Amino acid sequence: MKTFTITYHIKFTIDFAPHYVFNKHKELFNLKTERKIKQVMVGGSIGYVINGKFYSLTYLKKHLSKTNKL
Repeated sequence: MKTFTITYHIKFTIDFAPHYVFNKHKELFNLKTERKIKQVMVGGSIGYVINGKFYSLTYLKKHLSKTNKL
């Protein structure tokens, strides 16, 4: 069996859910489950389902914080 590893660089975290992070390619990941979260459309609003609740992109942009660079 052959395996490979993909490394993503975290750029933003969500302040109310710090285990959800965005990378530099604007993809959302859950660090607890190590899965990529799909973007969905609900009622004409584009966003993500975080902890079982839908949040629009405009709401999430207000709650992003940049990660510290090491």
